Amino acid sequence: MTSTQPAPVERRASSLDKLNTLLETRTETLMLFSQLAGMRPYQPNTELQTILQEFCETLVDYTASAHFQLYRFIEEDAERRTEVRKVAETIYPDIAASTRFILDFNEKYDCEDHCDNLSKLEQDLSKLGEILADRITLEDQVISTFNIQRI
Repeated sequence: MTSTQPAPVERRASSLDKLNTLLETRTETLMLFSQLAGMRPYQPNTELQTILQEFCETLVDYTASAHFQLYRFIEEDAERRTEVRKVAETIYPDIAASTRFILDFNEKYDCEDHCDNLSKLEQDLSKLGEILADRITLEDQVISTFNIQRI
């Protein structure tokens, strides 16, 4: 009799791939955040707008990798480890709340559409930095659970 569920090793490899994607996009986002933070004072110019646009795109990719790869994977019962599921379910509401601010930031500063009013960019980046720090702390709880379970 064949099973429609992937084998445990296959599921673990898939979950680790999703974690790696999350970590890669997170690292890229943080590098661009740091680069952007170093460009103060914020005046509309080509270099700043290019970095800001790249940052917004990477920020959305990072956010999407968490939601549409990792958490969906866990939610659809592809991840069977109880501890991983329990931690993910506990932190997901806070992750979802941080996503709203991230999407609002992207909407406000996506330079493909507009990017001339940067008067609040420093404040918004500061708040975004706090939100990203909290989000990373939450994500690391899930990540550490994966690593503990991965023997």
